[in-house]
Amino acid sequence: MAKNKSSYVCQNCGAHFGKWAGQCTDCGEWNSLVEAPNVSMPHHNKSTAKPNAGRSTSRSTAAPVGNYSGTHSAVMPLNAVSVTLDTRLPTGISEFDRVLGGGLVAGSVVLIGGDPGIGKSTILLQTATNMARADSLAGSALYVTGEESLAQVAMRAKRLDLPADRLRVLAETNVETICAALTQEQPAIAIIDSIQTIYTDAINSAPGGVSQIRESAAILTRYAKQTGTALFLVGHVTKEGTLAGPRVLEHMVDTVLYFEGQSDSRFRMIRAVKNRFGAVNELGIFGMTDMGLKEVANPSAIFLSRYDKPVAGSVVMVSREGTRPLLVEVQALVDDSQGQPRRMALGLDFQRLSMLLAVMHRHGGIHTSGQDVYVNVVGGVKVIETGSDLAVLLACASSIKEKPLPSSLAVFGEVGLSGEIRPVPNGQERLKEAMKHGFKHAIIPKANAPAKDAPQFKGINVIAVERLDDAIESAFEL
Repeated sequence: MAKNKSSYVCQNCGAHFGKWAGQCTDCGEWNSLVEAPNVSMPHHNKSTAKPNAGRSTSRSTAAPVGNYSGTHSAVMPLNAVSVTLDTRLPTGISEFDRVLGGGLVAGSVVLIGGDPGIGKSTILLQTATNMARADSLAGSALYVTGEESLAQVAMRAKRLDLPADRLRVLAETNVETICAALTQEQPAIAIIDSIQTIYTDAINSAPGGVSQIRESAAILTRYAKQTGTALFLVGHVTKEGTLAGPRVLEHMVDTVLYFEGQSDSRFRMIRAVKNRFGAVNELGIFGMTDMGLKEVANPSAIFLSRYDKPVAGSVVMVSREGTRPLLVEVQALVDDSQGQPRRMALGLDFQRLSMLLAVMHRHGGIHTSGQDVYVNVVGGVKVIETGSDLAVLLACASSIKEKPLPSSLAVFGEVGLSGEIRPVPNGQERLKEAMKHGFKHAIIPKANAPAKDAPQFKGINVIAVERLDDAIESAFEL
């Protein structure tokens, strides 16, 4: 027997509970349980429950789990599986193709998230119009909007001066109706804006809930895999910057892209945090203009500040984002504290900054106790690799000593807890990027140093160091 009873669903992980609680016991999130009415909850008769009932004592008489009637995949050796090269569909925007791993793969599902107004709908509308006019696709693109009217989409396309004569559009939020339209149109690519507005009739809850998002995304993903349609899903983000909805949403899709940077900034960055068809942490740089998002041809140049003379607390770091080296400026300000010392990091890991300051005190002889430390990566870039360690500490040392470092100096390297300078991947590619932008000096880990007679590095003074104190001393001797 069963009775209708309200249940509660965690908006963070999707766990179900019979009664409300302040904290989800599955994921630990507070105040995330919301009521989901009209859910059938079975009665349990504890007095007649038999823990071992139905458990087979013989492997030969065990019943199969699930219903596997009909055809199913056969087991085969891995080397017997036929492999074909994925055909990439160019989006018409080279920076977007870079983030996707070289273009769209047929049947792939891409989830793109970001703050409101940062440019998600803009870049997807640009992509859709570009691909709709491609000779190989011949107008085979469908833009499904659940948040805006068709008139609003048309107004944006007109404002951006986009060729909209071949792009097909649909205003719909029901996933069954959307799949029917996709089956009829059979587009090569489809854009769903956004997944939080889509709902299915199979679930009795409001759009945007955990169950609706999970089931709607699963239906669309299955359609994409069965038909080979490349699918874009737009996702909202929470105030913490993560995609709204169940975490399983990111596991279902093939690629997850995040917009980085502030909505009031000139530049936008798209980072791939998951990609089954390319490199993760790949970064695409765009400039926001009156005509939409335009790709930046030389990304390193926009993150470098040009001063009339060197200033204290500024160091240029050679980072690596995905498959591309990138020059960014790290700024540090160390000042006497007027109370409890503060540490703040923008674009870097705060916990790692605290650890690096302790290493600099122990192995570099420079202490920051009783002082505020502020570190910023110029341009709003988020640097998540450890190759930024040495640049951060040299910038802090420059600010403390009030001695500027040469503007022609580039730095990279990881700093260990014992003060050693550890190598980072692709050291020679980073050196080449620094040389291309006119840098004359580079302080790098000794393990990344090129051969002394290497002709391609004759134009730069490479200073290879093993210890933090050696790096600090070498920097202030230039």
